[in-house]
Amino acid sequence: MEQKDAKHPLDEIASDPHKEAQRNEKLLARQVARYLMQNPEFFVERMDLLETIKLPRENGKTVSLMTHQTNLLRERNIEMRQRLDQLLHNARENDQLFFNSRRLILALLEAQNVGKAAEVLYANFSTDFNVEFTTLTLFDPPPGTRSSLGQVQTSSSASAQTAIGGILRNGRPVCGVLRPVEREYLFAGQGQQVASAAVVPLGSQLGVLAAGSSDPQYYRSSLGTLFLSYIAEVLERLLPKWLER
Repeated sequence: MEQKDAKHPLDEIASDPHKEAQRNEKLLARQVARYLMQNPEFFVERMDLLETIKLPRENGKTVSLMTHQTNLLRERNIEMRQRLDQLLHNARENDQLFFNSRRLILALLEAQNVGKAAEVLYANFSTDFNVEFTTLTLFDPPPGTRSSLGQVQTSSSASAQTAIGGILRNGRPVCGVLRPVEREYLFAGQGQQVASAAVVPLGSQLGVLAAGSSDPQYYRSSLGTLFLSYIAEVLERLLPKWLER
């Protein structure tokens, strides 16, 4: 029995005019693309050709290349303008934050005792930073200073470890939804109203600074705590001086 030779794939393409035309079209397309890449200034003296080149759109219609480029530039301009507006907005917010922070720190430096400092702190957080609930809790303050603590909460270190030991051991600012025992310890009678909070332990086991909100999403776990940490560092340096008086 005579064995027939296997046909080469190119022989099948050559015998099919449609496949041959497709192969030539793809080859020509690659050649055109390569030429345009090697000659990027091709259209400089042939601007009229740009109007004849059509590009498909999502709605099924086509537009000229020049129209497409114009629309693309317009969209990019809108995007850049939006970014610029956001940058300007952030800059204005940062300026206001710096001004408010400066005013708060100067007021804290002028305070004569812990009670006056807490009064300034609570009022400033409320009016300048829109903080709904603010508490400063001190651990084991000297007995002779209790009369000058004003609105400052006090607690033993043992009670603090029982209620917020996880936060204290972490040693870093914490944001998010607190456990009921943590919420009640930090915000006392207002605990039921606090849905989320930012908490910063003060160094050397001095105490803890907390800010709360009735909005459960306000103090998210990803929220930056740079400002609150900054104020906590100021308090860490001032509190020992006040408590020694």
